[in-house]
Amino acid sequence: MLKDLRARIAELHKKHEARLDVLFFIGGFIFDAFMVSEVDDLFSLAQQALYLFVIAFFLHHEVLFRTHKWRPSGNLVEKVWNWRNLILHFLLGTLLNIYSLFYIKSASILSSLFFLLVMVALLVANESKIVKRAKVSLKVGLFAICLFSYISILFPLILGFVGWTPFGLSVATTMAVFYFQFKMLKSKLPDEGTLFRVVLLPGLSVLIVFSLFYVAGWIPPVPLSVKEQGIYHLVEKKDGEYLLSTEKVWWKFWLSGDQDFKAQPGDKIYFYAQIFSPARFADQVFVQWFWNAPGKGWQLGDRIPMNIVGGRKEGFRGYAIKAKYQPGQWRVQVETSMGQEISRLDFEVIPVATDASRGFTVIHR
Repeated sequence: MLKDLRARIAELHKKHEARLDVLFFIGGFIFDAFMVSEVDDLFSLAQQALYLFVIAFFLHHEVLFRTHKWRPSGNLVEKVWNWRNLILHFLLGTLLNIYSLFYIKSASILSSLFFLLVMVALLVANESKIVKRAKVSLKVGLFAICLFSYISILFPLILGFVGWTPFGLSVATTMAVFYFQFKMLKSKLPDEGTLFRVVLLPGLSVLIVFSLFYVAGWIPPVPLSVKEQGIYHLVEKKDGEYLLSTEKVWWKFWLSGDQDFKAQPGDKIYFYAQIFSPARFADQVFVQWFWNAPGKGWQLGDRIPMNIVGGRKEGFRGYAIKAKYQPGQWRVQVETSMGQEISRLDFEVIPVATDASRGFTVIHR
């Protein structure tokens, strides 16, 4: 009975292998999207570090195995070694899932679209048979992406801010890890040319690409992320709560507050945001107002600094006010001091006559 069931399952898997792979990939990504913890969760950070260590261990011995400098000995070691490709595939896929989700959460999609597409492409590629059977150097490259992503999250958490210093330290530390692995392998495999191509070149290539993306402002500023934002007619802080006054009707659920801002004479525009940052995090972001001037395109107006302090699960709450404005299309962007865009929100200012009877819905945050 049990044998028949196993045989039937194996037959179904063989018949629908491609569809099942896609289904499990999508399901796993959705599962991680709901289950992944916050970026500063200590247990999650320790788990990621363990995964990275296991990947490095297998890749180290894979290089020696393929150059006939090492062979597994003992029943348990041989059994584990026979499953190494599946283990590497699982660990790399899990880490790529986690870091892709972190990047997506911290990204203003339009400004980081190319980088996010690259990450998703790598995530999909890791599921392909080509990558599973690829040379060690390709797997080392995927490991380099995961290692750098982990370290580039770790330094801002330790230092309490984002910018060039954490990024530079992340690049240096990642390169140091690869150089250490290179030296460890060199003691058993003197062929420096092979080791450079297999170990150092993939790591160096990843760091160069990430550095170019960072200079271009395409890499999202993890661990910062905007959890909520909106345009309102009034924002007040009372007894630890923020009161957001909006004219938005309930069925326009897709709008972030008064994105169709009906401006009566004397109205001010309030931009409210909840920005997540880890505990012990203290940094500054900037709220930038842009107006789409007819015939001139987007023109930068005010650039207002906002100091954020981490530790609140729902995110640091703050707002900026615009008192002088013209009718038309507007945009608010939240950026780091290095110009990395965290979020953007488009809205339209529509002049209307004074109406003393208008009412607002007040949202508590």
